[in-house]
Amino acid sequence: MYQTSDIRKGLKIEMDGAPWIVVGFQFVKPGKGQAFTRTKLKNLLTGAVVDRTYKSGEALQPADVEEKSMQYLYTDGELYHFMDTGDFSQVGIPEENLGDAGKWMVEEMEVTVLFYKGRPVSVDVPNFVELEITYCEPGVRGNTATGATKPATLSTDAVVNVPLFVEQGTVIKIDTRTGEYVGRVS
Repeated sequence: MYQTSDIRKGLKIEMDGAPWIVVGFQFVKPGKGQAFTRTKLKNLLTGAVVDRTYKSGEALQPADVEEKSMQYLYTDGELYHFMDTGDFSQVGIPEENLGDAGKWMVEEMEVTVLFYKGRPVSVDVPNFVELEITYCEPGVRGNTATGATKPATLSTDAVVNVPLFVEQGTVIKIDTRTGEYVGRVS
């Protein structure tokens, strides 16, 4: 069992029969009364976010979750298939469970798959990925306003905004947490 003093960002707990992850918290010690912790929790199955307050000394149930490093193999249109690099077992995960992670994955990429009670529920991709631009408009000469961007389609069919000087065929680095262009890869 966890105590309220164990609450930190990334802690996985079980609440109302579902796994939740702490995405934010604040410890509050009022001048009068008992101290408490405000938390922002995200449901790992549905993605719903709720605010919950815990009094000091309350017990929290740990979630029955396991993280495994797996390799993304391919998609068949309905399921994304992953292989455990340790025992070579494979698992298929529906596209709706991936969220935004699906648009950053390329074949043979190492990802972290989260299992809840033996069932895969979500996928975490690395914070930064390198992808090739398959299509973008050419930059217009003289159009050099500060911070000007244009849309670019990547090899995974994701679309990101890139600076005007970036051309088709360039490999770029993307921050998967925000979906933003970081830089060119040389």
